Amino acid sequence: MKHYRHDPEGLRLPIKLDSTSNGEFEPVPLSPVNRRANRMAFEAAGANAKRCGVKRRDFLVSTCGAASTLLAINAANAEAGKTGGKFDIDKEAALDPQLAAAKLEGKEFIFDIQGHYVDPNGKWLKGVPAGATPFDWTAKSKCALAEQPGERSYLQCLSAPEFIKDVFMDSDTDMMVLSFVPSLRDAEPVTIEEAAATAAIVEQMEGSHRLMLHGRVNPNQDGDLQGMDELAGRWEISAWKTYTQWGPDGNGFFLHDEPGIRMIEKARELGIKNICVHKGLPFGKKSYEHSLCDDIGIVAKRYPDVNFLIYHSGLVIGQPEGPYDPKRNEGVDSFIKSVVENDVPPNSNVYAELGSTWRMLMQDPDSAAHALGKLFRYVGTKNVVWGTDSIWYGSPQDQIQAFRTFQISPELQDKHGYPEITPALRAGVFGLNALKPYGLSMDEAVKRASTDRVSRQRAEYRESPDPKFVTYGPKTRREFLNLLKLGV
Repeated sequence: MKHYRHDPEGLRLPIKLDSTSNGEFEPVPLSPVNRRANRMAFEAAGANAKRCGVKRRDFLVSTCGAASTLLAINAANAEAGKTGGKFDIDKEAALDPQLAAAKLEGKEFIFDIQGHYVDPNGKWLKGVPAGATPFDWTAKSKCALAEQPGERSYLQCLSAPEFIKDVFMDSDTDMMVLSFVPSLRDAEPVTIEEAAATAAIVEQMEGSHRLMLHGRVNPNQDGDLQGMDELAGRWEISAWKTYTQWGPDGNGFFLHDEPGIRMIEKARELGIKNICVHKGLPFGKKSYEHSLCDDIGIVAKRYPDVNFLIYHSGLVIGQPEGPYDPKRNEGVDSFIKSVVENDVPPNSNVYAELGSTWRMLMQDPDSAAHALGKLFRYVGTKNVVWGTDSIWYGSPQDQIQAFRTFQISPELQDKHGYPEITPALRAGVFGLNALKPYGLSMDEAVKRASTDRVSRQRAEYRESPDPKFVTYGPKTRREFLNLLKLGV
């Protein structure tokens, strides 16, 4: 009999629909449709486990459990008339392991270009007031490490070893880029040094360089432009990460303004010509204008030798996505309008990244179909790249399984010129599309996903897997506001 450390009663679903935020936007309560989907999935899990003659937890950990959950999400959305997209799985897959595996297990190279973790012993804690409990909602995630003695032991749930388990053991992710959040220079939840230490842990596992690093640059903050030389020379970063809607005084900037141009010119001078730009997910009304993508097409046209990777693809949380409307300068349309009006052709030097975007779109198949369809059509099928914003959403495996099966309806394909999501298109999004801007060859990609120690440990672990099926980010408005008060 299998022994599960996590959720032995089988009360957590493998596809996680909840209100979790990545800390950059206020959590959005689940819609009635998604609450119904969760209820239907729980009921189906119990019934299907009995039919298979196994316990609920055994069923939910299996690919049949994931298939059963996705089918319940389909059913709830169909009841509500949401049929623009769906998870394309045969109903029999809920009970047939071979059918489930054929849909949910894949051999794609998965390169997640937006990952995060929090150092539980980092320098950033020195600036936290005595008695404060930053990220304390992780204690509610039912992570066993949160129960250890110590005022902030719960932070171990976000630590490097847990990050590695969630990303490389419990998901099919082959490679990840550790990214950064906007912060003052002395208050980063993870510094470049700490990120490099995490990368070194994977290296000690013979990880074939499975982790790459961003260098955070906010050019409207004193010291960041000057610090680009050290980031490039000492830490071997692969890209720059910037937030146009952030500034130490609460004011953002545009890429085509003086601070942005200085950053781009410096990146070209240093020879690291990947600039990852946070767009969408505005940090409140004050930063809203700088979260729009008006500046993207301008700088992409001016600097064709620089790659601009647009994080979150301009998505505004809580706003549904429909067909492209150039009059609607919001959300994904703001991004598309900027590249179209500046004559930046698809599959050139602008990329659409899906971190948090796909996680939120999973909850609304109509918006998912339109957002993905628009990005494929106008940004290019070779320039949509994979990111998950995990560890905030726990293991990214559910996002991977959902994308492996998602399909845009034939009706929307015909009406709006959206492409069918083929295996080749999927493989591109999952990892192959990001090889070009990150300067990796197919041979290197294969090497990084080959039989190193990480792969061997993963294969051994999956003989008896014990995934958590939890999320770690703030789930309520109160948790989100508490994070802002701490200035983290």
